Amino acid sequence: MRGTRTAPRRVIRFVIAGLCLVLAVAGLAYATQPAKPGLTLGITPASQSVTRGQPATYTVSVTSTGGLTGAVSFSVNGLPSGSSSTFSPASVTLTSGSTAQTTLTVNTTSTTPTGSVTFTVQGTSGKVSGTVSAGLTVNAPLSSSIALSATPASVTLAPGSTAVYTLQLTRTNFPGPISFSVSGGLPAGATAAFTPNPATGTSSTLQITTPATAYDGTYTLYLVGSGTSPSGSTQYAYASVQLVLVTSGKPFTISGNLSGQLAPGVSRPLDLTLTNPNKKPISVTNLTVALSSVTRTAYAISHNQPCGPTDYRITQYSGTYPLTVPGNAAVAVPAGSAPQVAMLDTASNQDGCKGATVTFTYSGAGQGS
Repeated sequence: MRGTRTAPRRVIRFVIAGLCLVLAVAGLAYATQPAKPGLTLGITPASQSVTRGQPATYTVSVTSTGGLTGAVSFSVNGLPSGSSSTFSPASVTLTSGSTAQTTLTVNTTSTTPTGSVTFTVQGTSGKVSGTVSAGLTVNAPLSSSIALSATPASVTLAPGSTAVYTLQLTRTNFPGPISFSVSGGLPAGATAAFTPNPATGTSSTLQITTPATAYDGTYTLYLVGSGTSPSGSTQYAYASVQLVLVTSGKPFTISGNLSGQLAPGVSRPLDLTLTNPNKKPISVTNLTVALSSVTRTAYAISHNQPCGPTDYRITQYSGTYPLTVPGNAAVAVPAGSAPQVAMLDTASNQDGCKGATVTFTYSGAGQGS
């Protein structure tokens, strides 16, 4: 009986000792594995918008990782046709852990097509390389017949919200319609809608709807207006605005309605109230209003009488910021600076807009401690 008990004990001890030995060797091999030499690239600005025939300049930084040393050369891929690139200096020399910079100049010409592209910069040192991407928007030459501006210059809000900008056109002997587009800068998944588009007057409203999945950051949106002049040539005007997405804002609600009935040529203020459910005060900025839908009466629909968003004009809040709302309280937007809604007086909307239901969406940014 004793002989049969001692044999299993010896086997168990041998297995445990062998297992410990294997683990110790594996741990030693992992700890002594050297890091691989590499390159990390950065570029600023992340995107640019230029008129065709003008250059765009970027600063490219390159950092040594894993002890890499030596010369780094640069190349670029994905630029539009009719353009070229130069780096100054053409190469840099890195020591272990150091960072160096070069200036990338993208030269466009009269044959470079308009539009937005994403290009890639590559840094190479021997068999090691790294890449970084940036954006470039090429615009047609500016026109002296039309000019475009947009307000506000920047809107800050949380992902999943809607930003509204007002576009203003200046015309010089240019009576025709102007079409609008966003040529670059939108966050992934965001959509842009202009009302009206095209515009026959001097203004339009841009509504940017962002998805809840959009990343925080500052986005520069490049806006383009274009139309055909009386001589038959296409004329262009440009403007840019910023969209800032921040998820750390404080939640609050905006509610309200028109102060009275709309009629052709009549403007009414929106009686808006800001409600703060937080315990501490918040500061509200970028209060904006957008017209989301127009529902005609059954009679107007059956008689094919038109009415739509282009039959209304919104004037945004004109007061000072921030609007302070105490904790667990509600504050009315001052009537003298509240957003205004006007129904345009045109021959085509007299009957179609009578009794129509107009729906608005409100947005803003709330910050607090």
